[in-house]
Amino acid sequence: MSLVSDAIWAASPTTTRGQPTPLSADPKGERIAYASNKSIFLRSIDSPAISKQYTDHTAQTSVARFSPSGYYVASGDVSGSVRVWDCVGEGMTKGEYHIIAGRINDLAWDGDSQRIIAVGDGKERFGHCITADSGNSVGEISGHSSQINCVSIRQQRPLRAATGSDDTSMVFYHGAPFKFNTSLRGQHNKFIFGTAFSPDGASLVTVGADRRISLYDGKTGEAKTQIGEGVHTGSIFGVSWAKDSTKFVTASADQTVRIWDAEAGKAVQTWRMGEEGVTSIPDQQMGCVWPIGRSDGMVISVDLEGNLNYLVEGTQKPTKVVRGHQKNVTAAAITGKTLVTGSYEGRVCAWDVATGEADKVDGDGFSNYVAGFTSSPDETADGRLYGVGWDDSLRSISASTKSFVGTSSVTGQPKAVAVASASGKPSVLVATPESIIIYTDGHKSGSLSTSGFNATAIAAHGSTVAVGGDDKSVRIYTLSSPSTLKPMDEAAPRKPTGAVSTLSFSPSGNYLGAGVANGKIMVYSTSDWKVVTDRWSAHTARVTSLAWDDAGENAVSGSLDTNVMVWSVNEPGRRIKANNAHKDGVNGVAWVEKDKVVSTGGDASVKVWKVEGL
Repeated sequence: MSLVSDAIWAASPTTTRGQPTPLSADPKGERIAYASNKSIFLRSIDSPAISKQYTDHTAQTSVARFSPSGYYVASGDVSGSVRVWDCVGEGMTKGEYHIIAGRINDLAWDGDSQRIIAVGDGKERFGHCITADSGNSVGEISGHSSQINCVSIRQQRPLRAATGSDDTSMVFYHGAPFKFNTSLRGQHNKFIFGTAFSPDGASLVTVGADRRISLYDGKTGEAKTQIGEGVHTGSIFGVSWAKDSTKFVTASADQTVRIWDAEAGKAVQTWRMGEEGVTSIPDQQMGCVWPIGRSDGMVISVDLEGNLNYLVEGTQKPTKVVRGHQKNVTAAAITGKTLVTGSYEGRVCAWDVATGEADKVDGDGFSNYVAGFTSSPDETADGRLYGVGWDDSLRSISASTKSFVGTSSVTGQPKAVAVASASGKPSVLVATPESIIIYTDGHKSGSLSTSGFNATAIAAHGSTVAVGGDDKSVRIYTLSSPSTLKPMDEAAPRKPTGAVSTLSFSPSGNYLGAGVANGKIMVYSTSDWKVVTDRWSAHTARVTSLAWDDAGENAVSGSLDTNVMVWSVNEPGRRIKANNAHKDGVNGVAWVEKDKVVSTGGDASVKVWKVEGL
């Protein structure tokens, strides 16, 4: 009996406005690596729904780079720590090295996959060179007076390295061990954001905030020429060479990605993201990589929203855009074959359960924290869902068109949402600390004050409504009309052992599950409101989400303890567990098939689990 990882629909790269977002491709051109929250994701280029997650960093990650051998990845975080780990097998950590007292901005491997230079914003120093297997020092990275943003190592001998910094200089090093050789000033007059040696080692390029592209001799570091003056109209954040060393690609805040002929000094292809002449901050291009192991000329860029744009030479538009969440996913619900997720900055994505592809839900969306979703059983043809957010709004979503189709304001901060029906007419119920508000046909039709307790959770089946409170209570109501909610005085469920954090009815309405802030789950029979089981008690932190399978015999739960568990009503002492399913906690769970569940949470990813042993 176990929960086996079936797929990881990876989080998007974490981006910061005005700061480069490094991307790295493996030597075969099969996967890309990037940093997202406290994780590193290795993602298949051809099948983006297939990925691997590395979770051993304890701080926000900032960069990941494949070794030239393709067997290892080096990754850095904001605490100044660099980890080297196996990217072919189980992801075992080979070494952890503390490089600087501050953020690691970039990393580079030498051609032998033996040495690593890590640079960033340190206190005593801005970078260091170490051996990958032991962390021994093999050179000093000196010559800069401000944080170093980028580094590149020549893959051929004699070994050379170059760094670019906020102090506007490019410093050239000879190695190994790496030692300061020259500092070149005047090629850039603002921050340098990217540097890269060509695959043949003959050339070096730097780009930066001054929109300039400077070319140097790869062996001597001598400045050769500047190209592209005035072409890019925004800071250039990323640069990457083609396999033949005659062309390179740049990514800029002016919303464009351009391919350059290095010898001619001209842009030979331009992709513009967003509309011509319209300034769209989310379309700023924050990084790029040209996977040299591929033969199709594909370039991948990342924009400020974290979307990965697949660009092929000769095409005018991206051939594919891979979307997802950058931030903690706070709510999830499923309707048909569509999973809808919302994150704490208000982004809502609709995922195709069969393929793992995500689309951003269009229209007038949430402006911040998404508190909850519920699907409407009466509108499955449209795949209608309802969500509430901390911008004090109730919004309806059409899963079929992947768009917001209605908005209502909520008086008070919404905690949860449910759909009930009176005489066959559906009404949306929103729980706020002060009241339960009823919406019918998109308009407020009634409300019920919750004086004496704060409502923390709500669920409904037909006309029966359950409300959980912070006073360790579950109260049962009946929706007698589209505007009236009446207490069922004869229903008095046993009080849980803590504040109720989530509620869920089984599909048939036979059971009500109540997740509690202390990690316990209680199941009630709705025929007499007696406790069926209180033995679902293996979570060690607040239960955030609970969902039943179609048969109503098994339930899956997610908790802030990072674990996902599957429970059985018939065998309450048995549980199937996925430990550490999501770094920083699980916030949403759902069944997608009889033996498959999905979960999502603090690492911004969505994971599919196969339930073995049901």
